[in-house]
Amino acid sequence: MNQDLLSDVLRSVRLRGALYFHVSGTRDWAAEAPPSREIAAAVMPGSEHVIEFHAVISGAGWGAAVGGEPVRLGAGDIILFPHGDAHVISSAPGLRAPADPEGYLARQAKRLPFILHLDAREVRSGKAPGAASDTTLVCGFLGCDLRPFNPLIASLPRLLHLPAGSGQDWAVQCMRQAALEASSLRPGGGAMLERLSEMLFIDAVRQYLNTLPEESNGWLAGLRDRFVGRALTLLHAAPAQPWTVAELGRRVGLSRSAFHERFAGMIGQTPMQYLARWRLQAGAALLRDTAATIAAVAQEVGYESEASFSRAFKRFVGTPPARWRREQAQN
Repeated sequence: MNQDLLSDVLRSVRLRGALYFHVSGTRDWAAEAPPSREIAAAVMPGSEHVIEFHAVISGAGWGAAVGGEPVRLGAGDIILFPHGDAHVISSAPGLRAPADPEGYLARQAKRLPFILHLDAREVRSGKAPGAASDTTLVCGFLGCDLRPFNPLIASLPRLLHLPAGSGQDWAVQCMRQAALEASSLRPGGGAMLERLSEMLFIDAVRQYLNTLPEESNGWLAGLRDRFVGRALTLLHAAPAQPWTVAELGRRVGLSRSAFHERFAGMIGQTPMQYLARWRLQAGAALLRDTAATIAAVAQEVGYESEASFSRAFKRFVGTPPARWRREQAQN
């Protein structure tokens, strides 16, 4: 099989981009973002989880999760915070600025992109000021669902840095043009930014996957493993099938015990635990995107009854499937 599992997951968790800042900084500047959970409702209504990214259009700076080691950023670099950590982008390491969750709410109704200019007056620091800097960035957000099951986010690092020349130069160039078009009110500029951010994230994940050391664990590492990747493909292609560990092992070419140990060690869940979670995620996509009855959805993803599906769904999501479907229709 050649099913694209990354695309499968990204479609099911509703990856989408929105809300942009066109930021310029001069002298000693810093911008600090609060944890994304504090602003998710304002910047990405309807999304459970928000990822923030920054693309350096010109100049240089530093990026870091609050309390983490800073990384040097140059023109053409992209930095992402997949887990939604509070973070700082600044002209020099150690600079801080007041986080402003209310500012996101205030800007929500305004047209995009928001134009921000930062300078030394907005910076607080326990360190000596750095050198003067003239930097321009495009900053944006990506939203996605975490429930019932999103195996991708947990397999990504807290900070993902893509230096210029690593294959994403096209994204920076396109974002520069799209930001100019959006700020000049040319039709389609905002939609271009949204689609570009989604493409940027997907390509960033692919590049990260390509650089993972051979001994890595996690869902992304499992995708490229000869045996685990094959098993994941089988589970995603036919979640309703009555899989057993023995049958999966036979299909991928390992003994039952060897397959179970390899899968659990790499993914962090047993094959049957993964299957149960993926069935719920596939069911959620059907509830959201089709008019199928809950009983039909339950049967489609491998549950023997509507009641057993509803119990499992409520246990993982927190609400029954019928109520969840109504709430999704309102987002």
